Amino acid sequence: MSYHLSDQTVEDFQRDGAVALPGLFTADEIAMLTEAIEANIAAPSWRHKVASSPDDPGWFMEDFCTWQENSGYRRLIEESALSSVAARLMQSKEVRLFHDHMLVKEPGTVQGTPWHQDQPYYNVDGFQNVSFWIPVDPVPREWTLEFVAGSHLEGWLMPRTFLDKEAKWFPEGSMKEVPDVEMDRSQYRILGWELDPGDAVAFHMLTLHAAAGVSGKNRRRVFSVRLMGDDVVHAPRKWETSPEFPGLSEELPAGSPMDHPLFPVIPA
Repeated sequence: MSYHLSDQTVEDFQRDGAVALPGLFTADEIAMLTEAIEANIAAPSWRHKVASSPDDPGWFMEDFCTWQENSGYRRLIEESALSSVAARLMQSKEVRLFHDHMLVKEPGTVQGTPWHQDQPYYNVDGFQNVSFWIPVDPVPREWTLEFVAGSHLEGWLMPRTFLDKEAKWFPEGSMKEVPDVEMDRSQYRILGWELDPGDAVAFHMLTLHAAAGVSGKNRRRVFSVRLMGDDVVHAPRKWETSPEFPGLSEELPAGSPMDHPLFPVIPA
């Protein structure tokens, strides 16, 4: 599959750390992905977790790294325009899969996703990366993914658990804290787009982002694909990363390229 990606969109991604990609996927691809997500919800992996609190009237569930078992996920990753678009956005010769991530917020879910960066939770270093956020349901502007433009260029911020705000990944005081964006949103250039099935958002793993809950009878089912470029290397941590890759540290030395069957190269 091919997709027209303008030079301006590539420049916007490099500057802002997030861009909208209207019509990246065909109706058939979205139908296949919807079926794949439903199969994942019905039979989640050992990595899945419920990210909403017990008293939430809705339900926020996530699952990770199921592309090897889920044929719909695998086909989307391998056969769609994802790799060619990623190569241009990252300015990378090679595109390698990091992991897939399914997120579903059922109707009435109050739990939002707080402002955070993704990369501090991971076991990789390197700047050439991109995540695709691919909804299969219409996403109105009020509960879409939002981004602080240019925040991927300002360094790493302290990762904390979403519900209880624990610093499980880096020692307290060792990193700058995530700013309280909601205290005064006017101080930031915040990006966000209304999305229809077939659209996607691409963003850098260090771009500060957040999302609200969903209201009424709306569902928000999303498939996210994290991809890596030429400069990304393994960075084993002393703690459990999200997601965790058990035994990888024994197979892939620190500082080495992510050349491992778990992270296949995706031809453009």
